[in-house]
Amino acid sequence: MAEAVEAPTGERRAEIQAALDEVRAAIRQRQTGDARLVAVSKYKPASDIVAAHAAGQRHFGENYVQELCDKAAALPGDIAWHFIGRLQSNKCRALAAIPNLWAVETIESADKARKMDAAWRAAGHARPLGVYVQVNTSGEPNKGGVEPAELEAVAREIAGACPALSLRGLMTIGSVDGSRQRPNPDFVALARLRDGLQQALGPAAGPLELSMGMSDDFEHALELGAASVRVGSRIFGAR
Repeated sequence: MAEAVEAPTGERRAEIQAALDEVRAAIRQRQTGDARLVAVSKYKPASDIVAAHAAGQRHFGENYVQELCDKAAALPGDIAWHFIGRLQSNKCRALAAIPNLWAVETIESADKARKMDAAWRAAGHARPLGVYVQVNTSGEPNKGGVEPAELEAVAREIAGACPALSLRGLMTIGSVDGSRQRPNPDFVALARLRDGLQQALGPAAGPLELSMGMSDDFEHALELGAASVRVGSRIFGAR
């Protein structure tokens, strides 16, 4: 049985409510359509997630599999969890055991897509798992993600050979230098790649989203077409 989660203090509830109100207002001002706020809660106590949940937040992102598993077991079942960390093949089964896992945003190879597909099917879920292909738009060797030239092949593998996965779109973690530029070259590149992939896959693929933008640059990401933004420190404070 999951351990009981400590309740947040009234002061902490108020802090998180105010931060969420501010971020949501910024999203409303800049979005070009419906935009999803993913609250990044890595390293934060479960009580912070309780406070954000009480304030109406439902989508949360975690970077580490064990931390995500522990929190998912202890927190409300209506939370929609996003895995946004580097995906290791040997962790797919653990992720698939989370009943309310909403998306894995860091698929970066056909092999990992197949392993995640097999794990999700083996877990017996009735719905497909949403996935995003992570693209290394900055070309930094330490960044995860497929190279742009490999994107279409990975996407076709998901669409054609992974029946338990639903391709939702593309994701990037841009460079620090790029986040200071306007327009952000990583966001521009991801939008261009999405448009090309959408055309290559055709209407059967459905609309492909862009997951891009974090605490320092999510407003700009929305201006460039982001459908999902991942915001942590602007909600929960610095790690």
